[in-house]
Amino acid sequence: MEETDFARLSKLTEGDYEAFLYDCDGTLADNMPAHTVTYVAIAKQYGVDMDPAIIDELAGWPIFNVVEELNVRYQADMDPAEFTARKAKLYYEEYIGKALPITYVTEHLIANAGRVRIAVVSGGDRRAVQHTLEVVGVSEYVEVMVCAGETLKGKPFADPFLKAAELLGVDPKKCLVFEDGKPGTQAAEAAGMHWVRIDQFKFG
Repeated sequence: MEETDFARLSKLTEGDYEAFLYDCDGTLADNMPAHTVTYVAIAKQYGVDMDPAIIDELAGWPIFNVVEELNVRYQADMDPAEFTARKAKLYYEEYIGKALPITYVTEHLIANAGRVRIAVVSGGDRRAVQHTLEVVGVSEYVEVMVCAGETLKGKPFADPFLKAAELLGVDPKKCLVFEDGKPGTQAAEAAGMHWVRIDQFKFG
């Protein structure tokens, strides 16, 4: 009998962990294509024809920091705060309700709620993340959220994961992070936490 993705993920997460910290976009919710579309659309409003692949490369970065990086790469002067607001509005109005769960990850979160502490650590804004968690059916199980702008630095720095551990009251070494991008796993490592790439079934 073929092993399910849920079973594969569960095998990777065995251990003496006290908290599971999940990314949202691309980890719990299959919504990265929608985020990419909104980045491209808003960039065009500023006259910037950006490469969509950049969004995969910078997965997990706060939008503000992504815009700063786009300005460097395209010699542009897009206002990060204004861009963030425009993108959030477009995503919220046209795409957020269409988010689908990455089922084996949402099932994993639900199966472990109550056994370990649960947090969501995202580079998205809190309003969008909260709504996304509701759409994919896990919001009631999430004890702590850390979102864009709520720490001095975002992913790939350790700050968001360390804040989540602090809010949960759990030693960072007892936290396991679930991510779909390199910036997220870099942040987990910087925080002294083990991680799982849910898209690669890889443990680090």
